[in-house]
Amino acid sequence: MNKRMLMISEVAIMAALGVILGFVKLSGPWAFGGSVSLEMLPIFLMAFRRGVVGGVLTGFMIGILQLIINPFIVHPAQVILDYPVAFLVIGLAGIVRPSSDNHFGKRIWLIIIGTLIGSLLRLISHVISGIVFFESYAPEGTPVWLYSITYNLSYIAPTFVLTVILLVLLSKTAPKLIHGE
Repeated sequence: MNKRMLMISEVAIMAALGVILGFVKLSGPWAFGGSVSLEMLPIFLMAFRRGVVGGVLTGFMIGILQLIINPFIVHPAQVILDYPVAFLVIGLAGIVRPSSDNHFGKRIWLIIIGTLIGSLLRLISHVISGIVFFESYAPEGTPVWLYSITYNLSYIAPTFVLTVILLVLLSKTAPKLIHGE
């Protein structure tokens, strides 16, 4: 099998896994679709395994599939920001690719940095959407930008922590899965 077909197959498998992991979630006080889940994990796996292209393609596919399966729509532009864009930017974590050749401490730092990059970019996409399209939900007297940051950070931060822990464990126990070597 050539490398291109292998990557397409991996993207499809990881996108399906991301959607499945998105169903297993901790729903909390997030009324507008936020939740703590592991749906970002396959995107980071592909970003670290295959680089930016693999990560972005996987994130885009997961975003589109989430939109089809479980949409929360208030405006067409919000749909773009909260689904394909929010998930495809996670794949930019691939700019920081840990290698199994790196000592474990360096791999941990690269995983944390890459996961932070992807999580922050997703946060930015959701915050912009929140400021523009969900301002009417902000409590009276609360600046809409503060409401949007607080709301979105309340589920993205724990998701980031959980994802980093799992990626570090995978890097230690199954390095071929995360590093593609």
